[in-house]
Amino acid sequence: MKQGKKEILVVGDRVLIVPDVGEERSGSGLYLPKWALEKESIQAGRIVELGPGIPMPSPNDIEDEPWREKDLSHQDDEMQAQIGDYAIFLRKAAVEVKFEGELYLIVPHAALLLLIREND
Repeated sequence: MKQGKKEILVVGDRVLIVPDVGEERSGSGLYLPKWALEKESIQAGRIVELGPGIPMPSPNDIEDEPWREKDLSHQDDEMQAQIGDYAIFLRKAAVEVKFEGELYLIVPHAALLLLIREND
């Protein structure tokens, strides 16, 4: 995704989301229950960029033993998410970043719970 002279490149199996801020009803008409918003267990937003889909470990799973054999059996899996999808995801898995004054969330594909796609 380009903004001016800079470009955002999403890495691995992560997606870049523009979050909905403080709304009970999403732009797609989906109602988010008050308990979920209060506890911040789920959040919603529009996907604006995708990584290439290569599975990446969680930063919490990175070990001090880089020589240990890794399970790469899912390396050919295709991501279901597409740019423009409206996503409901686990808030605790998201990383908040600001780029050029805009707020974005970086979310692992595994944290996506639901995708709403408009079919033409």
